[in-house]
Amino acid sequence: MGFAAKSYYSLLCMLVLLTTICYSHSNYVSSRATYYRSPDNLGTSTGACGYGEFGRRVNGANVAGVSMLYRNGSGCGACYQVRCKIPKLCNDDGVKVVVTDYGEGDRTDFILSTRAYARLAIPNAASKLFPFGVVDVEYQRIPCRYPGYNLKVKVHEYSKFPGYLAVLVLYQAGVYDITALEVWQEDELEWKCMRRAFGTVWDLPGPPSGPLTFRAQVSDNGGTKWVQMTEVVPSEWKAGVVYDTPIQLS
Repeated sequence: MGFAAKSYYSLLCMLVLLTTICYSHSNYVSSRATYYRSPDNLGTSTGACGYGEFGRRVNGANVAGVSMLYRNGSGCGACYQVRCKIPKLCNDDGVKVVVTDYGEGDRTDFILSTRAYARLAIPNAASKLFPFGVVDVEYQRIPCRYPGYNLKVKVHEYSKFPGYLAVLVLYQAGVYDITALEVWQEDELEWKCMRRAFGTVWDLPGPPSGPLTFRAQVSDNGGTKWVQMTEVVPSEWKAGVVYDTPIQLS
């Protein structure tokens, strides 16, 4: 191989290496984040996703409201790695948060719980980070992980037995969005589409008599699939009760 060919080959290898390096960082998106105050530093039980008390405490209360990432509610339950970019104040890993609410700040994608915002900082530096109010961050979507927990179906408090049913799915692991929810109508032998009422709450007037079988359409970058939850809600269901399933997303 001549000198010119060797030089060209070396240059090509360098370009491929640089492209690979750039691609490895391309999953992170630059943005801004702020925080909201709560008396106990936890999340909120009144978030737009409809999670209630689950939204206060899930993921150790490392939760966030989002704006653009809310995606009309389909972004509820998604997990993100968020790290701030203030030298000497921010740690390298940042914080892993779960989306439980909608919120708009000063050109921010994330409004973090107080607890999550504090975790952006290096040890003993959170008190210096709070006065900034808004910080530059970078984020990427990551899989949600709930060791020991299966998917659960919660009958929302707005439900009225037997004429009106509203439900939501908890412990949505992996990188899936729930994009549709249906319930099986046994007497008509068909799936009935539920309406996205708000956030991640799906409802249906005049629901079938139980026990109820649901199927959720879950989507990720690889496409969509249906996950069936068979007879998870009993005939005499009650508003506010959470029912377990044998299914785990990963």
